[in-house]
Amino acid sequence: METQDGAELCFPELLNTSCRKLSRPQSEVLLLQILMSSVSVLTVTLNLLVIISVSHFRQLHFPSNLLFLSLAVSDFFVGLVLPGEIFRQSACWFLGDLMCSLYKYLTFIITSASIGDMVLISVDRYVAVCDPLHYSTRVTARRVQTSICMCWFCSVLYNIFILMDDLNHPNGRDICYGQCVIIMNYTAGAVDLVVTFIGPISVIVVLYVRVFVVAVSQARAMRSHVTALTHKPSVNVRTKKSELKAARALGVVVVVFIICFCPYYCVSISESNVLNSTAGVLVVYLFYFNSCINPVIYALFYPWFRKSIRLIVSLQILQPGSSEINML
Repeated sequence: METQDGAELCFPELLNTSCRKLSRPQSEVLLLQILMSSVSVLTVTLNLLVIISVSHFRQLHFPSNLLFLSLAVSDFFVGLVLPGEIFRQSACWFLGDLMCSLYKYLTFIITSASIGDMVLISVDRYVAVCDPLHYSTRVTARRVQTSICMCWFCSVLYNIFILMDDLNHPNGRDICYGQCVIIMNYTAGAVDLVVTFIGPISVIVVLYVRVFVVAVSQARAMRSHVTALTHKPSVNVRTKKSELKAARALGVVVVVFIICFCPYYCVSISESNVLNSTAGVLVVYLFYFNSCINPVIYALFYPWFRKSIRLIVSLQILQPGSSEINML
């Protein structure tokens, strides 16, 4: 009987301190592994396309695209660390407590930087739509680069604070050996909820609502002006479609962010071990899935990105002078 129990342990030689192997159905584990492996490949591929597009084509080297580039870089690394998350959730952790702490710290930095980039993009769009006359003077390449560097730097410092106990005492957790779990006290969870969810989503919603209101008012003013001059009713139809397209694009950004992030932060402050349960696995994966959606909702709305994909896939970017191709 002891041999059978020992066989169920991650470390059979540590009968009293070893974690037991997960008892989830094999079909469930296999399904999650296939699903998240596909998401990982898709996340890496899509964000790599954004990185190559913005970096290669000279015409795309303008300040706002630097924000897309930073977002794509952070989301690209999220796709790279997803296999580690799959292993952490579905098998015993054999790399030790120190590597577990470093892995969690790295993933927290990457996701925090991704959220920060989303906020910076919302600020950029707010200035572009609501104050277009001063956009070129307020949003410069140097200021954008400084903002991106500060975003990553603050992400590093912030996550040192959030995971301080875990980083300082990787062996001091009151858990068994063989698991890499997310342990966060209530205070740290509450702070993390405000800093990485409530705060960013509030900023994004407020700015995008303002952008939408201004965009709609400008579209209506243009419609009235053009109609008065041309008396062509078809302009009303085209403008109405433009308004709906703007509303749909802005709505997708906010709704996807809430759907992907809200479940994670709701359960993360309810109980420390909820994220390590079977239901918590899906919540964590949904959290990371946002990095797969980001290049779609932020880049695929732009014709230059679709054109760059065709050039990259067809290997035309390998031709001499391809960086000078007209993309806009």
